[in-house]
Amino acid sequence: MVSMNSIHFRRWSEQLRDSKHEIHWFDVNGGPENKQLDFVTQHVNWKYRLKKGHYFFKKVTSKLPFLKPIFERDIEKVFRKKIKEIQPDVVHSFALYVSCTPILQVMKQSKIPWIYSSWGSDLFYFKEVPRYRRDIEAVLPEIDYLFTDCLRDQELAKSLGFSGESLGVFPGGGGFPIEKLKQYHTPISDRKIILVKGYQGRSGRAIPVLKALKTLESNLVNFEIVVFGCSPEVIEYKDENNLKGIFHKKLSHDEVLKLMGAALVYVGNSNSDGMPNTLLEAMCLGAFPIQSNPGGATAEVITDGINGYLISDCEDVDEISDIIQRTISNLEMIAKSFEINQNLCKQWDRMEIQQKVMQSYSKISV
Repeated sequence: MVSMNSIHFRRWSEQLRDSKHEIHWFDVNGGPENKQLDFVTQHVNWKYRLKKGHYFFKKVTSKLPFLKPIFERDIEKVFRKKIKEIQPDVVHSFALYVSCTPILQVMKQSKIPWIYSSWGSDLFYFKEVPRYRRDIEAVLPEIDYLFTDCLRDQELAKSLGFSGESLGVFPGGGGFPIEKLKQYHTPISDRKIILVKGYQGRSGRAIPVLKALKTLESNLVNFEIVVFGCSPEVIEYKDENNLKGIFHKKLSHDEVLKLMGAALVYVGNSNSDGMPNTLLEAMCLGAFPIQSNPGGATAEVITDGINGYLISDCEDVDEISDIIQRTISNLEMIAKSFEINQNLCKQWDRMEIQQKVMQSYSKISV
């Protein structure tokens, strides 16, 4: 398995804990060991030639990139050596530009089956960036098997050169512990929180949501606005505009789940994404979802006006304001959507997804 150290990768890997497969993880960033992955042989701490001074080397090489070969090992050479040592039956890369592009030449010269997991904006956003599109079109023809987190990216991958076998569409980190999540459920009638994902940057568009909420201020006196995962731009905007509500920069995953289980409405807004894990979690925890729909991915799980609302233009404050107003004015719709989404979420149960993922792995010819 070839990946950076991320929560999605860790969750996906957990599905293989008792699989009886011999699993190796090559950390593309050459970072430290991850103790949570205690069932995996970890190939880490390979990047820097010297054991100490990593922060200093990183700072120096960012300003003087020609010095990189002095301080850092070449990922292609290190990975090639690991492949010879391990002799794996299959290589599974997570995220294209992070974990496929750096090892492309090694994989082209090997006969080892190659799996690629597409996450989030991996294809949808980066296909519009010429430098990354070249990488996408170079990598995809070499990929033998594909996992995606939405149907949209299955078709997109084919249009960009993938001609291998699809292994299925699954949430990026595997499924969710549906029964365990029920401990966080607050009765719908007692929920007063409007929960907003606070990302603002390359893809996140939290600020248009905050602007929309500001226009509805007089209609929201009976609700509590909570924003989590706030980017610096969001905190700055909140301070400059004296916004009411609770703004969290960082919360633990459990704290976010508890908020979702207490939220009446969840709002996620971006200009690019795959199938957002936070959206699926919010739906599992009973919050009414309002979500942007880049490339139609979100429409795969939300029927507009039935079990949630789709934002068609992530920058349109008036549209977002209108959607929020319609939502809080229709508690009957929210109650019905809760029942719909609780049934829908059964297909994302962790054990259910795990079994399907293991079946998908078994299709690989080695």
